[in-house]
Amino acid sequence: MSAFHDLAAQSYGGDEAGLICGYLFDAAAPEPARAIDSAQAATWLGAQPEDGDGSGAYVWLHFNLSHAQAERWLLRHAKLSDTFYETLHDGLPSTRIERADDSLIAVINDVHFEFSFEPSDISTLWISVGPRLVVTARTKPLRSVDALRTAVKAGDAPRSSTELLEHLLRAQADVLVKIVRGVTSRIDHIEDELLAGRLDHKRARLGVLRRLLVRLQRLLAPEPAALFRLLQGPPSWMAEPDAQELRGSTEEFSVVLRDMQALQERIKLLQEEIAANVNEDNNRSLFVLTVVTVLALPINILAGLFGMNVGGIPLAEHKHGFWIVVAIVATFTAVAAWAAFRKKR
Repeated sequence: MSAFHDLAAQSYGGDEAGLICGYLFDAAAPEPARAIDSAQAATWLGAQPEDGDGSGAYVWLHFNLSHAQAERWLLRHAKLSDTFYETLHDGLPSTRIERADDSLIAVINDVHFEFSFEPSDISTLWISVGPRLVVTARTKPLRSVDALRTAVKAGDAPRSSTELLEHLLRAQADVLVKIVRGVTSRIDHIEDELLAGRLDHKRARLGVLRRLLVRLQRLLAPEPAALFRLLQGPPSWMAEPDAQELRGSTEEFSVVLRDMQALQERIKLLQEEIAANVNEDNNRSLFVLTVVTVLALPINILAGLFGMNVGGIPLAEHKHGFWIVVAIVATFTAVAAWAAFRKKR
């Protein structure tokens, strides 16, 4: 029955409040990470004081925004910053982390759980981080947050809400590394086939991969100005080690993004090589067609001239007229062939 409940939660997007998963983290408790539902989360949040200092227990709640009750539950119980709700509806998907009042608002673009190397397989994850509460919300299943949930189930218990955000960013960086490896493998395969002379629409496939990398780089690269402002003036409840860890996680993005840029350049070179090969084949075919046309030109002209049913056609009564005309055609054809191949060389 429990397995059926878990399957239903995964299929339909959480409980009656749209909560996919919830965890209470308390390092002082016998169980550092304990799963909770929306009712338990509402009770715990209602019992917390307004002036949390960032120490002690905190809650992570992951919501499915496709559920009609998810945003209503957050408005009723979570007491999040108005900036978070504005971010949900502003339509700006670029990855960024910024400070709003005494909390952090993050927008992270992640790949779908069923990622098939298509540019459309990317969606947004919205995050609000406070000293006592971390809220993540999405509309479609995403890989990074699912990897974080799996790690928490396996016993990983971040000691603070900022460390949870840092773990999520590192999980996203790991997903990007796997994507880069997958794209690299595909490019290697295409390059091997190109060297073997088997083109077979590889240019179109390279175009898809290049558009994917461009979109990933544009959407996943954190805005440096917003991140700089955050690290220069973090909230009062964020400890300095947490700020350093957050800075380190963003540096991992820089490494992955540089790898993506290098892959884009490699794809561009392969596309240029394929285009050069195609142009060379077209030029070769055009040359053959030109040569055939030139070689057939003398006989076509003479056939047209001698085909006129008028008087005075030369050699009409000569007993060797046919062979003389053949010799003339052969001579002109040889001269045309010599001129064409001389130009080719």
